Amino acid sequence: MGRFADLSLQEIVLGRDVLLLVSGGERHIGASSTAYWVDGQVRVHTCAVPGHKEHLLSEALALRAAAALERTVTLIMGIHYEQLGRDEIGAVSLKAAALVDDYLTRAAHG
Repeated sequence: MGRFADLSLQEIVLGRDVLLLVSGGERHIGASSTAYWVDGQVRVHTCAVPGHKEHLLSEALALRAAAALERTVTLIMGIHYEQLGRDEIGAVSLKAAALVDDYLTRAAHG
């Protein structure tokens, strides 16, 4: 499965809300994004740990999930692999997005 086979998504249901944990490599908390509904629109609040870049992914993925599920979603992301090149960063980004898309597909049919 390759270098990023351990990249995973975990779901925790909190009443009507959902917490998604996306992590891989050296797992940690790099960023959290909470997407929520206000006046018929999805908004997002993101907090990033200084020196981390996960917020570049977590915000869009949280917005996508909240819009699809029509509920509040917090997505916490912590992914760290040593010595990634530009192509590998792209591969990790695509795999993280695919994990969220797969989750949303299952949620729509479950």
